[in-house]
Amino acid sequence: MSTNTNTSFRAVPTNGVNLKIAEAGSGPLVILCHGFPESWYCWRHQLKPLADAGFHVVAPDMRGYGGSDKPEAIEAYDQIELTNDMAGIVDALGYDTAVIIGHDWGAPVAWNTALRFPDKIRAVGALSVPYTPRGDIPPLDMMKEIFKDQFFYILYFQEPGVAEAELEADIPRFVRMFMHLGSAAMDYESVPATRPADAKLLDDMPDPGAVPSFLTQEEFDYYVNEFSKNGLRAPLNWYRNMNRSWERLADFKGAKITQPSCFIVGRQEGVLRMSADPELKTLPDVLPNLTEITWIENCGHWTSQEKPQEVTNALLKFLKGL
Repeated sequence: MSTNTNTSFRAVPTNGVNLKIAEAGSGPLVILCHGFPESWYCWRHQLKPLADAGFHVVAPDMRGYGGSDKPEAIEAYDQIELTNDMAGIVDALGYDTAVIIGHDWGAPVAWNTALRFPDKIRAVGALSVPYTPRGDIPPLDMMKEIFKDQFFYILYFQEPGVAEAELEADIPRFVRMFMHLGSAAMDYESVPATRPADAKLLDDMPDPGAVPSFLTQEEFDYYVNEFSKNGLRAPLNWYRNMNRSWERLADFKGAKITQPSCFIVGRQEGVLRMSADPELKTLPDVLPNLTEITWIENCGHWTSQEKPQEVTNALLKFLKGL
């Protein structure tokens, strides 16, 4: 176990796979879960400050990413397996409990780990994606009903090989455009409100032509190298399990998360553009011990990277208050 604030790396066995973790510090365990298309690296700004504050901070390459195992089967990426991975990290590192924080796809992993393992997860938080209890209808079925003959990226990601063919053809272009699409710099008025169902993800989307302003060239190159080496099939498989996860989480229909919780979100968050509750007025109903919603100005989807200091401050406030 690392006892200083220098980030170190190792493989940790959990739930039948090995996950690469970045870790720093010692003390109470805090697990940071990344989203798509990222890696442990999206937490690079938070690792040292949280470690300096007295926490053992662990940021895994999630299953299917970077230096972690990438099972072949699509079903290996449902929320049961992903949350078992995180619970297994707690055990593998010799802890009884942990705090878990997630961003993007890491957010549902964090929320569901807290739901499934209340004795192991003492507090939970998320960036960008709020907790939404399991609904009455399988999520992909609902999306098909809503979008019918229109393009929607999650539906586009469903057919194995289709999105891979488009996005892997030019990884730097994909990373550049996708990061721009989610950022505060994105102008949604510049893109068509609807597109035909047979469109591709990046059709008619703005290409900034340069590295997004919140990344240095070196940081951009890190992501490009990771996805050039490993491809996108495993990360896209997370999207292909939405109905399977819904089925396997049937016991948690309508469940509230009772641990202390926090939520951090940018004012330009694209996820909330698709939400029935963009002001998050009902979030305290399902998170009865929600300590705070932290709104970050001039920030889009890539919160921990677009506004690293603000995210670090919010996380430290939450963690120190536990």
